[in-house]
Amino acid sequence: MPGIVVGFDGSENAEYALDWAMRHAAAEHVPVTVLTVNEVAVSPYTGDPAFMPADAAMLDHAQRAAQEAAAKAASQFSEADRPEVTVTALSGFAGQELVDASRGADLLVIGSRGQRGFPALRVSEIATKVAHYADCPVVIVPPAR
Repeated sequence: MPGIVVGFDGSENAEYALDWAMRHAAAEHVPVTVLTVNEVAVSPYTGDPAFMPADAAMLDHAQRAAQEAAAKAASQFSEADRPEVTVTALSGFAGQELVDASRGADLLVIGSRGQRGFPALRVSEIATKVAHYADCPVVIVPPAR
């Protein structure tokens, strides 16, 4: 995934990260891949992702939400300035999927906090993992003030 990969989980902070990524992509004339991950359970036996029948519907919902958010973010640009956008939806562990996506990216953009976790934390566990293990530069977008 050359260009910019931006993680999207439907949170308000993810929308800020998407907006930031789109503006940067337009300035640099590079494509954007919006990556949304349906977080699945962990197998207590192997530690691997455990996929359930409901995951397919949840993945579809996550993909639609990411597509709508990407279309909204892209609408702020003229046709000539609008970056090329691809939405990818996966089921798995968000942190690992983002690190995996960083292997072919020029830049990885994520929000500092997502839908889950403790609001008092400045940076989420996923953002911390991605910052430590990504193979490309990472931008962690803070929440709006």
